[in-house]
Amino acid sequence: MSKNVGGIDRILRIVIGLAMLVGFFLLPDAGYRWFLLIGIVPLFTGLFQTCPLYSIFGMNTCPMKK
Repeated sequence: MSKNVGGIDRILRIVIGLAMLVGFFLLPDAGYRWFLLIGIVPLFTGLFQTCPLYSIFGMNTCPMKK
């Protein structure tokens, strides 16, 4: 897959993903706690710089190569 996530978008995905996963491990066991595991998705899309939904919709936030 080609890279289509860049810049601020990438940083926000990593920060949000990490925050959700930290919340999963630090919050007491509650019914909504498992929802925080969805933080894996933005974390991986930020780390690997590729988002399947961006590919489907033809979006790209990476800077253009010169």
